[in-house]
Parts: sequence; structure tokens; C-alpha cells
Amino acid sequence: MYFTMIDSPIGDLLVGGNGAAITLLYMEVRRWGPEDTKGWQRDDARFAEAREQLDAYFAGELLSFDLPLAPEGTPFQQRVWAALREIPYGDLASYSDIARRIGAPAAVRAVGAANGRNPISIVIPCHRVVGANGSLTGYGGGLERKRWLLNHEARVRVARGAVPEGSLL
Repeated sequence: MYFTMIDSPIGDLLVGGNGAAITLLYMEVRRWGPEDTKGWQRDDARFAEAREQLDAYFAGELLSFDLPLAPEGTPFQQRVWAALREIPYGDLASYSDIARRIGAPAAVRAVGAANGRNPISIVIPCHRVVGANGSLTGYGGGLERKRWLLNHEARVRVARGAVPEGSLL
């Protein structure tokens, strides 16, 4: 397993991979993920493209990531994570929206659990999922980071003229 650490406006990001694809991206504060990187090999050069794209995202210049990803999870989790990647930049979806998109409308709680176990945060945009009433719900990196990410995307969309001002969270 290879890894790097990337500075960001929301704190350090741990990015890891198997040499062919990114398998994890965790924030320094999180509910899930590796406790340490013992036995892993730090290789900053291997993640140069990820660093470049994340820097561009945080600068408001990148709206869609194009990185090789290989999140490890169950087939159900994979379906949920694929649906998360379809949520457009700056848009929101509810857990029930995702459940319907994957053809399992009754599996709202399971979708929530899979969303919470997303191993590649930001790139697989689990932060774009909110409660059915639009409220911010739990986030592995903390609600303050979720709010920051959503406001960041909203500000970029406003600056590009894509949404009216005043739609920030």
C-alpha cells in the first residue's frame, strides 16, 4: 500500500492506493479508516495527479475528478458509490434519491450506511448527500467539513453564474 498526505483547506488528507488506483482518501478527522500507515510506503510522486486535481478542486478550478479509483466494498456499496459520483458538482441528493437511483427504494438506511463508509471522500462526493428535508446529516469528516465543502461548491457555482447568490448553506 502506498500513501501520501495532502494539505487542504479542510485539513490534511490521507490518500492511499495499491499502485494502480486510489483506494482511499480520508480526512484527518474521521469515523472510519486506517488508524495509522505502519507498513505502508510513502510515495508522494505516485499521487502527483491526485494532488494536482485536489488542489484545483479546492481552488475552484476543477468540477469533476478524473482519477483511477478502486474503492473496496460490497457490491451494494459499490452501487451506492457509483451513484454518488453521478451527483453533479454543487448539487445535492437525499439518501432516498440515491436508493431510487440504484433500484432499491426501500434501502434508504443501507444507502446511508454505505455513504458513511465511502473510503474515497471528496472524489466520491458523499458530502453532497443530505437529509430528505435538505438538512445536513452526519459526515465522517464532521459536519463543519461537510458544510465547508458544500459552501465551497456553491460559491464556485455562483462565481460561474450557475446559481443565484444566497443559496449557500
